[in-house]
This record gives sequence, structure tokens and C-alpha cells, in this order.
Amino acid sequence: MIDTPVVRAPSAIVYCEGNFAKIDGKTANGLVRHSQAYRIHSVIDSDKAGQDSGLVLDGTANHIPLFCDLETAVCSGIEVPDTLIYGMAPSTGKLSAKDREVILGAIAYGMNIVSGLHEFLSDDPEITEAAKVGDVSIRDIRKPRPAKDMRLFDGSVSRVNAICIAVMGTDCAIGKRTTATVLAGALNAKGVKTVLVGTGQTGLMQGARHGIAMDAIPPQFCCGELERAIVEAADTETPDVILIEGQGALSHPAFCTSAFILRGSQPDAVILQHAPKRAHRCDFPDMAMPTPSSEIALIEAFSDTKVIGVTLNHEGMADEEIDAAIARYSDQLDLPVTDALARPVYDLVSMVRDAFPVLQPSRSSKRL
Repeated sequence: MIDTPVVRAPSAIVYCEGNFAKIDGKTANGLVRHSQAYRIHSVIDSDKAGQDSGLVLDGTANHIPLFCDLETAVCSGIEVPDTLIYGMAPSTGKLSAKDREVILGAIAYGMNIVSGLHEFLSDDPEITEAAKVGDVSIRDIRKPRPAKDMRLFDGSVSRVNAICIAVMGTDCAIGKRTTATVLAGALNAKGVKTVLVGTGQTGLMQGARHGIAMDAIPPQFCCGELERAIVEAADTETPDVILIEGQGALSHPAFCTSAFILRGSQPDAVILQHAPKRAHRCDFPDMAMPTPSSEIALIEAFSDTKVIGVTLNHEGMADEEIDAAIARYSDQLDLPVTDALARPVYDLVSMVRDAFPVLQPSRSSKRL
């Protein structure tokens, strides 16, 4: 018998200066919670240096430390980590002068670079020249395939046998990807084969096997490129459930991605994520948040689908406030409501199983 060598995921430092555990640090936040593609070595944020990132983010230690700068992070271990990941999602989508220094510093240490910015680092002459000299790679997560290779929507998603569920939201950076990731893990643990299709840079960095960065695709091809990812996931993995990560909000005037996700995925159902304490849209202080009921009405009017439940982002909420919000929205909406991080994962699984009885252990031939 020949032993197959174990290939370890590359190690990575996540750069999130001044933004860890904040909205613009959502990429770093997601990576310390879950990452299949990289072993997260540490996070850079001088505001929180010396602390455990898990304790800062969720109140539970994960032994991924926060450091003040790149040099301290690199010198904290025996070996230089393989990769520097740009772990922020600024509204500009561009690199600052300070960020550039850190990127060039990481290249000088021999680290590969991974970025989810709209500004492609592989097109930057200074950075690409440094990477060439240092013999390191630059991976722009949002860089789409050439237009000649993109495809238009053709309706093939209608032939997918898996149950397709989109996780939408009432705002951007509200926890849609986190809820989808938790739900995918929980369903798989129960024997319901589930695949998550990523639609943003963080999900792809975390290791989603299928997906695209929706907001970097020309609008004409958005629905077709997402359809391609879903069909590929169905054909190659034959799952029971396909979860589609949402982006933005259908009601948000600054983003169109939710519309493309609903059109391209033709979901059988939608789970809606909402933050009860968020007073206004992220980065739009004069734009009030919609109510879950108004967002649900809009989603169901726009697409031939049904919202099967609501999940909460508990930012700014005490535990008793979460209970009160769950009870209030359950009564108002006549839907199951839970919190993917603060309440038992069983509640999230039940939301899906109750909507699709075929997934129930007693009524399915699958091993549940």
C-alpha cells in the first residue's frame, strides 16, 4: 500500500488594519471563523494587537493572534507564512498608500499575495515587478475570466435536481455568508449533502469550490456565470442542497447583485438575514434599513420563490434582546426565526427541513 502524502493548506497572515471585527473587516472576520483554503496564522490590526481574534470577534478563543504590524506577525513563528491576504472590503475597493507598503513588504518576505479588491494588484506595475523579482504569486479573487469565455443565462439551472436555497439579506455586510457557511456545515453533518456556491471574494478565499465574484462580472453575464457555477456544482457533486451566498440586498439602490442572484439561481427558497439594531444601511447613514416584511414582499414579488425563514445578525444586542427579536419576528412574519451564531444550529437545520420534508430522516431514503 502506497501512502498518499498529506498536502497542507498554505499558511496565511490576514491584513485588516483598523477594521477587524468591524463591517469593513468582513473578509478577515470570515476567514478566522472558517477557512478551508488557508491555515490562518494571524491577523494584523494594531488597534487590537495582543488579543485573541476569536475572543474579539465571537467571545470564544481560536488561538489566532492579533499583531500590530507585518514584521511582528512574520517574526512570531519559526517560518514565514506562505501568504498575505488583504482582509478588508473598503467601500472604495481600492488600495491605500499604507496598504501598498504592507503588500510590498510581504512580497519582500517571500509571501504570495491574495486580494479581493476591485483594483487588481496583478495589473499594478510596481507590485507585479516586485512579485516577479521575489518569485511570488498574486491572486486577484475578483478578477473575472476573459469576456470571450463568459456565458449568458440559458435556463439550464432549471434542470438541477438539488434544492437551491439563496441566503439573502436586508443590507450588505450583514452576515449572509456566515449564515450560509454555518448552515452548509450543519446540513452536511446531518447527512444532507450540501454545497455552498460563493458569490463574493471572502467565500472564494475561504475555499468555496464553486462560485464567482458577482460584483466583478459585467451585468450581461452575471446570471449566466452564476448559473454555470450552480450547474457545475450539481453535476460534479450531486448534492441534496445547494446554498447560494447572497450579496447586498434586493432593495438596496447601490447594488444590483441580489437581482442577478435571484434571476441566475432561480432558487426554490430564500432565507433572509437581518440586523435588528442596525439603524441605517452600511456606509449610507441617511438611508434607513428596510423591515424584514418589506424585503420579503419585494423578494417574493421579484422572483418565483418563497422566503422560508429569517436569521438574525445580533450586532449590538444582548442575549435577552436576541430572544425578544426572535419572538417578535416569528409572530409578525409567521416564519421560523433564529440566529446562526448565537442560537443552536439545530434551529437553522429545522428551518430547512420543515420547508422541505423530503430532507426529513423519516421521509427520505438518504442517510440522515
